[in-house]
Amino acid sequence: MNPSTALATVLVDELVRCGVREVVLAPGSRSAPLAYAVQQAERAGRLRLHVRVDERSAGFLALGLAKVSRRPAVVITTSGTAVANLHPAVLEAHHGAVPLIVLSADRPDELRGTGANQTTVQPGLFAGATRWEHDLPAPWPGSYAGTHAAWRARVDRAWGAALGGLGDRPGPVHLNVGFRDPLAPDLDRGEDGGDSPGMQRIASDEGLRWELPDDLAGRADGLPWTEVPSPPAAGTAASPAGTDASGRGTAHDEQPGTTGRTLMVLGDLPDPEQAAEALTVATAQGWPVVAEPFGVGDRSRVVPHGSLLLTAGDWLDAHPPDRVLVVGRCTLNRETGALLRRPGVRVEAVTTGGEWPDPSHVVQRVHTWQALADDPGLLCRADAAWAEAWQSAGARMAGEVTPRIADSWPSGPAVAQRVVSSLGDDDVLVLGSSNAARDVDRAGVAGRGLLVTANRGLAGIDGTNATAVGIALADPERRVMALMGDLTFLHDVNGLLIGPDEPHADLTIVVVNDDGGGIFGTLEYGEPERAGDFERVFGTPTGADLRSLCSAYSIGFDRVDQPDALAACLAQSTRGVRVIEVAVARGRHRELRQALTAAAAAALKGA
Repeated sequence: MNPSTALATVLVDELVRCGVREVVLAPGSRSAPLAYAVQQAERAGRLRLHVRVDERSAGFLALGLAKVSRRPAVVITTSGTAVANLHPAVLEAHHGAVPLIVLSADRPDELRGTGANQTTVQPGLFAGATRWEHDLPAPWPGSYAGTHAAWRARVDRAWGAALGGLGDRPGPVHLNVGFRDPLAPDLDRGEDGGDSPGMQRIASDEGLRWELPDDLAGRADGLPWTEVPSPPAAGTAASPAGTDASGRGTAHDEQPGTTGRTLMVLGDLPDPEQAAEALTVATAQGWPVVAEPFGVGDRSRVVPHGSLLLTAGDWLDAHPPDRVLVVGRCTLNRETGALLRRPGVRVEAVTTGGEWPDPSHVVQRVHTWQALADDPGLLCRADAAWAEAWQSAGARMAGEVTPRIADSWPSGPAVAQRVVSSLGDDDVLVLGSSNAARDVDRAGVAGRGLLVTANRGLAGIDGTNATAVGIALADPERRVMALMGDLTFLHDVNGLLIGPDEPHADLTIVVVNDDGGGIFGTLEYGEPERAGDFERVFGTPTGADLRSLCSAYSIGFDRVDQPDALAACLAQSTRGVRVIEVAVARGRHRELRQALTAAAAAALKGA
């Protein structure tokens, strides 16, 4: 067995032993040893392989496979710019705490820095964005015997660091691996063609099987070389204080130094189950909750249209919180930031790791996640009358805002309203950044157990299609739907370039097409006084024909212009990927946002 085959086979074997089940491969020459190894592992039923020709989409597919499952997925690339194309996905995984393993192939040491083709400095390429990284040198012929323990130990370190089991949050790791020619396995593999290059044939009572030779074999019983502890999964901790085992509220005395006028602000969290845990605590304590739509859980305690409620300045002045407890990263609305900066409000944060969100530098105290379960300095019963005022205000505002959104068809919030209403509590909604996430926030998901997720680590539009495909592949028993704008869809159209031999996902993508960057029209750049400078550099119309594009990618397509037609399309079962396009007028975004803000204020006037 040549050294490159030996190294690649050992690495893949150890990854499987650790728990890897999903591998995404972007093919290339230098990564050929890994390509052979993962293909053989799939043939043996040890993992599932996904092949993509676009490295950026491959990275986000791996991220999607890991995002909800919370099990690290592996993405493999060849050397050169192929590795650099993973950077957006690595950054998203870093900021979003998604476990991701980058396995990049590289030139051997003697070719680095020589001008050799497709050679750059790959070690440290993702500096500052990885939980752990290592540069594994290419073995020389005859030198790999006895070194497999070191190779396996490196894989175990990568696995543990990706899970956050080494004292950090989950996130991306980078194992850069040098390979020296020959890169293809030896051809003398036996009379039957040798179905498993790098393995030896073993005859047993069960028939012929393939195993690594003794000088490369791993631990007995399929165990990893080094067992690295992983952090407890969300939902496995003890019931939060103030709840019984079922999550129902129990008595909890108010503690000195805390306040009953506590408002929980719930943003995006690494694990969607953490949102459910936080909501359980808020329900037990009686706190009102203003929540971004991400995560899962019983949202009966979430104030309907909470972000709009924060725009009602007069009402907020009459019912201010004394303490705001920030759980997760809040990235959608400027009104949330303004709330945290209000004079007289004490801001505290709950962190899932060593960092906590505080862009305005107003946090006065940080609590660990475990504090939600047992910290008397955090927990206190709500002021019942004050909390009821928040809930009543939300219900009152919903009565005014919900029909206005429905009557605004065609608009982003009207489409979002119908998409959310078409989904069940066991379904998954993947949101694009920019307007789609904000439209769902305005439309509201209160009272629903629907799992809503998005790439909010950096809130970019990169890789949204590939991420949604990965989520659908990782959880095939659930219905998965994605909602995004046209630029987000076009930016990652290669995420839908899936070969006929690859695993296929069932996914519906709803594209709200306003022909350009509609979100900018709601910001200061869209002010009427700036209209002369807007269209080309912010509006960025493309005129793209989505129907023709989907046809070229062999994707099902529907274009609808009426709410009933959209409802009918959404009610259909989906096989494979299907795109539903709804055209909206980009110029109406700002007007509708202002109208909803005015409606919220009017609904709460005098309340």
